[in-house]
Amino acid sequence: MSNVGGPDACDIAVVGAGAAGLAAAIAAGDQTNTGHALGITLLESARTIGAKILVSGGGRCNVTHETVTPQDYFGNRRIIKNVLAALPVKDTVAWFESMGVSLKREETGKLFPVTNKSRTVLNALTDRCRKLGVVIRPDHRVADIEHSQDTGFVIRHRHGTVHAKKLILATGGRSLPKSGSDGFGYELARRLGHEVTPTVPALVPLMLDDRMFHKTLSGLSQEVELTTVVAGRTVDQRTGSLLWTHFGISGPVVMDASRFWTLTREQGSMAQVSASFLPGQTQEQVRQWFTAQATDHPRRSLARLLTHLIPERFAEALCRQVACDPQQAIAQVRRADRERLISSLTKFALPIERDRGWNYAEVTAGGVPLEEINYQTMESKLFPGLYLVGEILDCDGRIGGFNFQWAWTTGFLAGGAAAGFRPRGEHHVA
Repeated sequence: MSNVGGPDACDIAVVGAGAAGLAAAIAAGDQTNTGHALGITLLESARTIGAKILVSGGGRCNVTHETVTPQDYFGNRRIIKNVLAALPVKDTVAWFESMGVSLKREETGKLFPVTNKSRTVLNALTDRCRKLGVVIRPDHRVADIEHSQDTGFVIRHRHGTVHAKKLILATGGRSLPKSGSDGFGYELARRLGHEVTPTVPALVPLMLDDRMFHKTLSGLSQEVELTTVVAGRTVDQRTGSLLWTHFGISGPVVMDASRFWTLTREQGSMAQVSASFLPGQTQEQVRQWFTAQATDHPRRSLARLLTHLIPERFAEALCRQVACDPQQAIAQVRRADRERLISSLTKFALPIERDRGWNYAEVTAGGVPLEEINYQTMESKLFPGLYLVGEILDCDGRIGGFNFQWAWTTGFLAGGAAAGFRPRGEHHVA
């Protein structure tokens, strides 16, 4: 470690030892063109590091996705596109290979470690940090940051003070606060002059009105199309797997759509979320199907007929929800009942009460605006020597490894830049 003012001094301090922070520390340590070994200190508020990495992907860590595009993210996509260009997926895969972590592709396009253990990923990152001489300090919650023209950044933490020439904020957002990301990083960014857009849970399950039938379907998943409407305008529409739970709904399609509901609520309005349980089919197509079935199989029960379209448990629950007898013969179903059922199959209003909260959110929507960051280096445009990476920024990806890719990429850019490395040429993408 270089001596820049005593034993509690370093060249680069990284606040937050999650995915982005670890990537930043490694990227900084990997740079040797500065002519001397850099002193890099990683400060983590939690007693153990990498909690989010360990719990991600059901304990397997969805490292990235085989195809990553700006459309997989929400935020300023022009800037996101330029950031992502700095570390393509193939380079991410090669980077992990260099640390001894081989990745495998699953049918969904998600990339996981071949060991199926998130511990493999965390161990590789921390081992690489130690080999590079990065000082990792768990249980060092940062309370305040000051800046001096003479000494750089003064970082006050639980056990004292660290002086650093450059500072990388990788504090995470507000999701999974038990992991150490309780949102205080936003306050630190504000104190250093940055704006913070409203922050809400994203990739979070949604809770339904208790009078709904979801509890009886707990554990059942099915393909649906979700549509989110705000003030009469469709703001999101997506198809995927919905999982019924004892509290409401989850599954990839719900997690991806949740940010629109939580952001709308934060803005003091309400979003209407409806589900089509027959994705791609119009009400008229379903109506014609019912008519044909009533002609061909007049004695078949409504529930049995519907099992050709939807899971049996759901068919019975939906019939009861719309006051139809699931055992009634299709030919005997009144037109009004049939129309009510068709409407519910194709446009069922989900009575969402609230989201499940920060403890169950996988990521934060909102944060420091990307417009305040130099996309080539992740350096603050307002504060030279300050870099912001990962979830603290106003960028959130859909489920499937995209938020980790954002963490690796922004960490890679900031760490390299803080260490004095400049990529050859511009990586601007129009």
